[in-house]
Amino acid sequence: QVQLVESGGGLVQAGGSLRLSCAASGRTFSSYAMGWFRQAPGKEREFVSCISWRGGSTIYTDSVKGRFTISRDNAKNTVYLQMNSLKPEDTAVYYCAASRGSGATMTSSRYNYWGQGTQVTVSS
Repeated sequence: QVQLVESGGGLVQAGGSLRLSCAASGRTFSSYAMGWFRQAPGKEREFVSCISWRGGSTIYTDSVKGRFTISRDNAKNTVYLQMNSLKPEDTAVYYCAASRGSGATMTSSRYNYWGQGTQVTVSS
């Protein structure tokens, strides 16, 4: 069992930055690939980024490439999402998720555990 708790969300002006953190419980964090998803009001949840268990492989959705960076610290059981040059369209609830197995994956159904989410609001 893995429990995930996101933090770091908030209100920021367009062009600003936020760093989301996702703290995981459990001793097997390093064996999970981790992902970030988001859901805007009235829209379906969408993939944002993911990272393999060692951090050697990362994937980003096109709309955040060059602006967002995912990373992980297995010693701290934490995964991060550094978000720069934020845009109003980045406004959403951001969720982190853990996928059993090592490979980074964009597929939400492959994630076994989900956090409660953290709100990110970008004002224009």
